[in-house]
Amino acid sequence: MYSVSEKRMPWRLLFCLIAFSIFLLISSSLSLLEFTTDNSLPPESVVEFIDSDNALINSRSNDIGNTEEKPVSDIGKTSIQEGSDPKRLVEEPERFRRKYCDESNALIRVYMYDLPPVFHFGLLGWKGDKNQIWPSVNDRDRIPSHPGGLNLQHSVEYWLTLDLLASNTENVVRPCSAIRVKNSSEADALFVPFFSSLSYNRHSKRLGKHNISVDRLLQERLVEFLKSRNEWKKSGGKNHLIAAHHPNSMLFAREKLGSAMFVLADFGRYPIEIANIEKDVIAPYKHMVRTIAADNSAGFNERPTLVYFQGAIYRKDGGAIRQELYYLLKDEKDVHFTFGSVEAHGVSKAGKGMASSKFCLNIAGDTPSSNRLFDAIASHCVPVIISDDIELPFEDVLDYSEFSVFIRASDAVKNGYLLNLLRGIKPDKWTKMWERLKEISRHFEYQYPSRPNDAVDMIWQSVYHKKTPTQLNLHRKNRHERWQSL
Repeated sequence: MYSVSEKRMPWRLLFCLIAFSIFLLISSSLSLLEFTTDNSLPPESVVEFIDSDNALINSRSNDIGNTEEKPVSDIGKTSIQEGSDPKRLVEEPERFRRKYCDESNALIRVYMYDLPPVFHFGLLGWKGDKNQIWPSVNDRDRIPSHPGGLNLQHSVEYWLTLDLLASNTENVVRPCSAIRVKNSSEADALFVPFFSSLSYNRHSKRLGKHNISVDRLLQERLVEFLKSRNEWKKSGGKNHLIAAHHPNSMLFAREKLGSAMFVLADFGRYPIEIANIEKDVIAPYKHMVRTIAADNSAGFNERPTLVYFQGAIYRKDGGAIRQELYYLLKDEKDVHFTFGSVEAHGVSKAGKGMASSKFCLNIAGDTPSSNRLFDAIASHCVPVIISDDIELPFEDVLDYSEFSVFIRASDAVKNGYLLNLLRGIKPDKWTKMWERLKEISRHFEYQYPSRPNDAVDMIWQSVYHKKTPTQLNLHRKNRHERWQSL
């Protein structure tokens, strides 16, 4: 006869074996992506780990509290428009590509790492066939959509990745500033296709039983991968391009990968030794309001509101000025200065308000930049920039003082200073700036396929222009000098 304890022993042993097997499975999953030199896909258990907890990836609600989130609708048929560069003539797609789109004519040749989908389109819920790394960009209807709402404003890595994929797709006509090459030794820049802003926005919280967020996990594995590559070791990472547009994206990895060229919104949360204007690229936010066609843009007399601001008023750090300006301006009859958010159709209301205003305030918030500047440009509302530490996209080729008003924070809070300055701008002067806004607004449009001198094309040009900073310094000097004479 067996004792009771002896009868239970097999069950205890079985339980221990099961527990140990589960531990091994989780441990192997957390080893996420042991990359090989040929950039092969990770073990299938990695994808299963990422997908296994719906709260982490597939079914997590948007933490931002946005009620207006919709898929991107910009993906549609577009055509090359004529530009000033003779390389950008309007021609038949095949002829255009044969004549202009090859490696010898590109401004910059870009190698893109074949990272597994968990780093890019997998974060959008895309699942390809076995061993498929990239979605087809040949069929626009099958391209994974980027989430709308506030996620969209920091979507630069999505558009850059699509553009590089399109550069190797025969029937997609796009500018030829950047061409993807398959051999890293032939590249001027090495692009890291990690959707870091989306990863932060949606997967930065520790959920369930995991003691690490998916965002942190992906950053750790990305650092391990890049540091192990001969391409990184050879240049010290200086020829690598990493998009980290959301101010809080890449928090773990940014210092470890700080020698790379970053694509950022601003430098507000970066130490100067990690990110600075000498090596990094400032890219525009994707604006939230609808773009106003030049022919439908209201002129001076059709814009009854003098000054418009709608957004968060109580901010910390450099954004405290918003509260001071609110109390100075809130009772002025021709000023709209109120709290606003994306909820309750806030974006559409802001778009209508900006389109009927002469000047739109872009005031420093928690960081020097905000999407509000690019909403103003899309609305042809003359931006009034009150942010002493702001860095501006494409300032090496654009003189913002031609279509924006710059006011130092210390002057803006002086009683009467701001309104007296703006009311003193004559209609003909305002109209000249408005006309310039209509000309340059195309430089801030993200779309697929990209078009000559749109946001994507301009970013590639900015990467190239990092070698020639002379015009940038001149245009930065013009910010306040043009307005000091008024």
